[in-house]
Amino acid sequence: MTGTTAGLRVLVVDDERPSLDELEFLLSRDERVASVRTCHSATDGLRVLREGDVDCVFLDIQMPGLTGLELAEVLTRFKEPPPVVFVTAHEAHAVDAFDLRAVDYVLKPVRAERLAEAVRRVVDGGGAREHSAPAVADLQIPVERGGVTRFVPRSTVSHVEAQGDYARLHTSAGSHLLRVPLSTLEEEWADAGFVRIHRSVLVATAHVSQVRMEAGRCTVVVGDGAELVVSRRNTRELRERLLHRSDS
Repeated sequence: MTGTTAGLRVLVVDDERPSLDELEFLLSRDERVASVRTCHSATDGLRVLREGDVDCVFLDIQMPGLTGLELAEVLTRFKEPPPVVFVTAHEAHAVDAFDLRAVDYVLKPVRAERLAEAVRRVVDGGGAREHSAPAVADLQIPVERGGVTRFVPRSTVSHVEAQGDYARLHTSAGSHLLRVPLSTLEEEWADAGFVRIHRSVLVATAHVSQVRMEAGRCTVVVGDGAELVVSRRNTRELRERLLHRSDS
């Protein structure tokens, strides 16, 4: 990423002076940050961004006039858009942040260690864009049906449902019963992008095509068109995993 060797050139956009000052103070103390510029509105922030001297943006969402989400949408049309970290008091916009490929989503009041983690993700994300991550070998899952053993590539599994002590694997071609508890798959397949969204369901984040929020209820749509309910207690973890999955 441009500016990473000498330090990040950060732009902070927030219409509230206390928040702006706090972010400027905390970011300026981070040794990975070379400079911090501040703007009181998304419109002013866009003017600065068009100058091209910004490596990443820490952006409030709810602002008068042009909102943070609208500014982030404009940035997606830049030839080389800078990474965006949303800093907001409102968790409800996480789905929109996911759609806009935000690097991170930090809730106010901001903690210094949480902000430092966001900076780390910006730095690591830059490296990921420059160097492709190594491919993970596709695990072949043996399943039995009618006395015949078949091998199902794990990459084709969109979600897994618990059925007693067994687990049912769902793919676009059908479903398969596996004689393994869901809890075992949750532990063993975590590194492959499988995350629990309900006490009886795991979902493969690579297969999530939509995230929907309606009346405080979260659901996800996976590649085969199935819409799965996400429990309230699992929503935050799912959001984090989706925001940082390998194709972001």
